[in-house]
Amino acid sequence: MAITKTIIVADDTAFVRDRFATALVGAGHTALTVKSGTELLARVRADLDRIDLIVLDLRLPHSGGIELVRSIRRLDQGRLPILVFSGTIATADEVRELAGLGVSGYINEYSAVQHILPSVAPHLFPDSFNRRGSPRVVLGIPISYRFGNTIAAALTLNLSKGGVAIRTMTPLQKDAKVRVRFRLPGSKRDVEAESRIAWSDRRVGMGVQFEKIEAGDQTAIDEFVDQHFFSNRKA
Repeated sequence: MAITKTIIVADDTAFVRDRFATALVGAGHTALTVKSGTELLARVRADLDRIDLIVLDLRLPHSGGIELVRSIRRLDQGRLPILVFSGTIATADEVRELAGLGVSGYINEYSAVQHILPSVAPHLFPDSFNRRGSPRVVLGIPISYRFGNTIAAALTLNLSKGGVAIRTMTPLQKDAKVRVRFRLPGSKRDVEAESRIAWSDRRVGMGVQFEKIEAGDQTAIDEFVDQHFFSNRKA
């Protein structure tokens, strides 16, 4: 029997709320949508015991910003996983404050529907994943990975400064050694990294942790991730 989860999707834009709710409900989960900070806090108070995840617009009307996350933490005592829509982050200081409040990660509010569930799955089923705790950019780009004498090609799910998640129905075993190669959007050169499989799940794919990577490639990844979080923000 499939395990179903209850997720709050908090955003003042109907397009975002509806797309995330559609993806979650289509996978058998329950999506509770709210469009203001006041509604969100009321929902947390009413349904705290059955909520499994909050996906949050940091710029919600009525009680938005870091203080809204603090208000949630006063209600849940730090128990609930929270994902923040990355386009609503304004400064690096906010990222540091959110980390201190135990925010689990970030997700692009305009992610394609097919990327939504794989992006939230590690936060809904944390026991199935072993992932580094750095922000991730939802990103579907071609990637090749070599293990032994075999080379496979796939698409990425997301990218962090420490690794990449790959969509595949035939993931490798955890701790397997691989060499990955991909090209960041807008770049003319490939990034290559000696890596290991950090998590593996046939429902989603696998997570690859970089272990040996050239300094220039690491800098390119760092800059790409940072640029993602601090561009195209809400006013």
